[in-house]
Amino acid sequence: MDRNEVDERAPLIENECNSSVSSYTRNLQVSDVTKVTISPIEPDELPPPYTPPHGEVPMVTCCVCRSMIDITGKKEQHVVKCDNCNEATPIKNAPPGKKYVRCPCNCLLICKATSQRIACPRPNCKRIISLAQSSITPPPSHVPGMCRISCGHCQRIFLFNTLNNALARCPHCRRVSTAGSEFARRRGFICLQLATVFLVISLGVTIGTYKIAQKSGGMYALYAGCFLVFAIFFIRSIYYFSMRISTIQGTA
Repeated sequence: MDRNEVDERAPLIENECNSSVSSYTRNLQVSDVTKVTISPIEPDELPPPYTPPHGEVPMVTCCVCRSMIDITGKKEQHVVKCDNCNEATPIKNAPPGKKYVRCPCNCLLICKATSQRIACPRPNCKRIISLAQSSITPPPSHVPGMCRISCGHCQRIFLFNTLNNALARCPHCRRVSTAGSEFARRRGFICLQLATVFLVISLGVTIGTYKIAQKSGGMYALYAGCFLVFAIFFIRSIYYFSMRISTIQGTA
């Protein structure tokens, strides 16, 4: 292993290596040092933010002990430390050109995206970790309109082409949102204007032909059709105005 890769071995949280090993790794013996092959942590493996139904405290689930971690004031950090097991959990994608790796001893490491082998810095581990190829192949960077989107429902990151698609469907929660507020607001106003036009037409036809309708029952079907079209456009406008907005994080 060359010197450049050795420099990448430091854990994301400095005190993690100097503190006593958590209860999850106390049984690990120095004689267990070995070579292992593991896969880097993919973006869709990051824990989604969780808000209790009756509170406003943002929480995430610890990837090691499954305890809830309060991330109030820490949303801009890439990782947070669990108070229960003292292990680090990533809450954001790794910085550009980097990737996360979780050692079998639960130590969270960060290394270059091109690294193939790293060593765990924990004194009682020292495993040599061979990194498997990522299962997710990023799309070519030259694809026009391809952006990273933070879902307005589950806040998880996914790729979305803003040029070819009207609405974004999250691959994680399968719910639909709009990439930015402009599209939904524009569609909402268009539907509201059409609803207004059909409302005026419906009222005009009703008022102008109510005497004919008393003699011909077929006019009531015309009234119903006009008001039905008005209702469809009005409900559609409410749908667009109330739609969740997904945030564009940047180009892919």
